[in-house]
Amino acid sequence: MRHIFIINPYAGKQDQTARIYGMADRLRDVHGLDCACMLTDRPGGASAMARKLAETGEAVRLYACGGDGTVSEVANGIAGFPNAAMTCIPAGTGNDFLKNFGPDRVKFADAENLWAGEVFPLDLIDCNGRYCVTIACNGIDARVADSVHQFSRAPLLSGRGSYLASVAANFLFRPIGRRWTVWLDGEKLEDDFALVSTCNGRHYGGGSTPVPEARMDDSVLNTVLIKNVSKLTFARLFSAYSAGEHSKLPPELIQVVTAGEVRIQAEQDIISCVDGECFRSREVVIRLADKRLNFFGPKGCDPNATAR
Repeated sequence: MRHIFIINPYAGKQDQTARIYGMADRLRDVHGLDCACMLTDRPGGASAMARKLAETGEAVRLYACGGDGTVSEVANGIAGFPNAAMTCIPAGTGNDFLKNFGPDRVKFADAENLWAGEVFPLDLIDCNGRYCVTIACNGIDARVADSVHQFSRAPLLSGRGSYLASVAANFLFRPIGRRWTVWLDGEKLEDDFALVSTCNGRHYGGGSTPVPEARMDDSVLNTVLIKNVSKLTFARLFSAYSAGEHSKLPPELIQVVTAGEVRIQAEQDIISCVDGECFRSREVVIRLADKRLNFFGPKGCDPNATAR
């Protein structure tokens, strides 16, 4: 079995390439593992590398070394391949995916805790043909994610701080809602929506937890819909939404459903964000993917550790 570290040297605020090479060397020297490191040099590069390795048919364990975008790219590359499994070593700004593992997330920083871990399957979201590991969001939260990267370059802002700065910018200078037609398993809703976000995991945006009951391996997707609200109402309700207290919010404004397919159409571009990576389209189709992701991590880790 091969152990391949796919490294995004541009992730986060500091290049961790040397540290990760050192981990690979240690696994080779101490445990006799077949290890190699590969560096991405472009958006989508990690996905292409991962797919090429999986397509050989050889048993391979991949270590996505970067942020949530790198995790998503590697997952897209190996989804559905029985011979390939992945884990991640956090080197990004927010690393929201690992927050699903609760206290065990700190163990992912060292490959020594990972290489011998048992493999378990995770569900994936299919969003316009792209696989999403954690949350596929559309609307104000996606627009926030689309601009959060410019704030993440500020030296005094953490992942959460960058997210809150982007929230403030989008809240102050842009309208919140958009006119959309939304289908939930064929049921048509036409209204002004602030967001429609589908959750497989629970954490995004530097720590927000919109649907804390979402689980990553139950073959159920939880979609939260929020209708357009005034900026004053948005400011008043945001902290409760971010804390996963949607049940305490007015039901005429917010609902959480477990639709098998969510379809959104609009006359203007919809900004969508899958695991932190954004794109634009006039129609978005979201469903449970027909492929699952083989994942491994520290002994005894639980991807639903923070679910409630």
